[in-house]
Amino acid sequence: MMRPRFSLLSALWLLPAVAAVAEVKLPAIFSDNLVLQSGTNVPVWGRAIPGEEVTVQFAGQTKTAITDSRGKWLVRLDPLPVIRTAGELTVTSDDPLATVPIRKVKNVVVGEVWLGSGQSNMAMPVNHAENFTQEMLAANWPLIRMFNVTSPSAATAQDDCAGRWIVCTPGAVGSFSAVLYFFGREIHPVIDAPVGLINSSLGGSLIEQWTSAEAQAASAELRPYIQAQLKDPDKGGAEADRKKYELDLGRWAEESRRARAESKPAPAKPAHPLEARLGTVKYGGLFNGKIAPLTSFALRGIIWYQGEQNAAQGNTKAAYYQYQLPLIVQDWRARWGWQVPFATVQLPNFETIIDGRPLVREAALKSLSLPQTGMAITIDIGEANNNHPKYKQELGRRLSLWALATIYDRGITEFSGPLPAGQVIRGGEIELNFTHTEGGLVAKEGPLTGFFIAGANKQWKPAQARIAGKTVIVSSTEVPAPVAVRYAWTNNPTCNLVNGTGLPASPFRTDNWK
Repeated sequence: MMRPRFSLLSALWLLPAVAAVAEVKLPAIFSDNLVLQSGTNVPVWGRAIPGEEVTVQFAGQTKTAITDSRGKWLVRLDPLPVIRTAGELTVTSDDPLATVPIRKVKNVVVGEVWLGSGQSNMAMPVNHAENFTQEMLAANWPLIRMFNVTSPSAATAQDDCAGRWIVCTPGAVGSFSAVLYFFGREIHPVIDAPVGLINSSLGGSLIEQWTSAEAQAASAELRPYIQAQLKDPDKGGAEADRKKYELDLGRWAEESRRARAESKPAPAKPAHPLEARLGTVKYGGLFNGKIAPLTSFALRGIIWYQGEQNAAQGNTKAAYYQYQLPLIVQDWRARWGWQVPFATVQLPNFETIIDGRPLVREAALKSLSLPQTGMAITIDIGEANNNHPKYKQELGRRLSLWALATIYDRGITEFSGPLPAGQVIRGGEIELNFTHTEGGLVAKEGPLTGFFIAGANKQWKPAQARIAGKTVIVSSTEVPAPVAVRYAWTNNPTCNLVNGTGLPASPFRTDNWK
């Protein structure tokens, strides 16, 4: 039923001004060819005139909401089954003055939605991948769709982004993110569901641009890194500012508790003293422009392929990636409000004189200590002279093994290459243990290589290595009393340890020396 809001005179007086904005608006992510996430409550949101009743209809469901004082509205659809037949999502306003009282989103299906983010290797399109002509001719997948986020960086968190959903056809696939496409193509026939792929990436970007300024400002581990970027001699901010922030934070917590008890809106959380200043070095800008608009959208998981730019800053800055990577996982999960599965692509082999890649790779390995995380090891499928390796098909397959094994429970027996599980020193030898040794350990195409060994003097020497069941024994005549081992610990290593399924071992070290 339509509710009166104005007198007739008021309505006529306001008509020109209201008509300009009196329309139902949906964010760009809710556009034709949309893929919605199955099996969960699906938020649908947008804008209209304040105080309006908005109705959303899809797949036999009808949900209503009243817009707030800023014109925002949100409904949650009940969990949807997989829907392969295209449907229509309709949003209607009951505003008598609305110029566009109804929005229709066509060709909507329901399946599995994955977000991919990072820098150029995530952004790299299929038309730059290996065997593009062959891939293009075979790319007839009407239930695989991609949404490319084209918005730029922003100073504040945005409500909406630019982009559109594109159905996978031979003519369109060339513009798809290669990593996401080959991943989606692998899982699609196995899970027998539509696959929506959201590509929000930017070449040459740093991880600090993708993490919210708020999260970074609050990180004690990152403070030295941030201060160096800000060139701040105060080493952490003025003491008075810090004390005031702590008092404000305590006051905010108490006021928020009272507001909840009284069913009132919570006050705004005070900003960390560093937060505003981080904008001067573009911290969080890509999060604001390309991720924040998506954090209400229902999805199944996230794939992260970034680190080349942080590694290129050298060891001093790359050493902070071990804090930056888990921080972005935790920050994004907090924004989505649940423990979103998160897979990282470990950087592949690449010849460069700036030696930061081993530390960034190690950060990816360490991030596996977080729950619901995975890692695709790529140390064998890079190109020594190409920072954008073309063989993205195998990378997509390896990511799919993790998803099919851990997210979709499809009975995959092994989804990772060998990962280090500690060492035992036995006289002049070190025994290395591993997880993910399905089918045993194997030296691929020749004698085992890629291992270095050191004693307490921290002098690294090439090591002899041999496989003993599911362990590797390492030694060197030059190191009679060894204490630590490193494997594949260079930018472009020669290494060949794999498991019985052919998946390569992760680069690692057993020391923690700087």
